[in-house]
Amino acid sequence: MSSARLPQHPQPARRKLATARELAEYCGVPLATVYQWSHRGGGPRMIKVGRHLRARWEDVERWLDEQTIDGAA
Repeated sequence: MSSARLPQHPQPARRKLATARELAEYCGVPLATVYQWSHRGGGPRMIKVGRHLRARWEDVERWLDEQTIDGAA
């Protein structure tokens, strides 16, 4: 067998997942609101990691962009 190594491709840097508390602080809402989003729907896409609730920062930013309202309304 050959001991040739495969070429290494750099992995893109990944941000740490947001905790429920970080998400609440970032959005300026109570922590209970984040848990309600997860339970009832609404809010950014959430991930269950074991019994912990997490969110990808990209999903949070995308959801916030979707919440933008037109000032003329």
